[in-house]
Amino acid sequence: MFKKMEKVFDIIGEILAVVLVIVFALLIIDAKFPFLSNVEWLKNAFEVIRNYGALLLIAVVGLEAMSKRNLLFQLIFIALLALIVVFLFFPETYSNFMGMIGGGN
Repeated sequence: MFKKMEKVFDIIGEILAVVLVIVFALLIIDAKFPFLSNVEWLKNAFEVIRNYGALLLIAVVGLEAMSKRNLLFQLIFIALLALIVVFLFFPETYSNFMGMIGGGN
């Protein structure tokens, strides 16, 4: 299903990885030496990229990997990805999940 898209997913994945590294580095540097406080909209944009960029990168790299597999594995991956995206619309589920990972109360 995705065989022809493998190169496209590869390029998009590489670009996303570089963007995420830059965003994470800027946010970490900003935590120690605040320089984004004056540009609140930019900091908010970086926070959104940080929060959803990792999921997007996982999706793109996963689709690239699934492009080499048979249709059954592709459908399973797409179904699991859809499950994740649907549950992102239920903030309490996402918060509970992050609390489990972060060891929250």
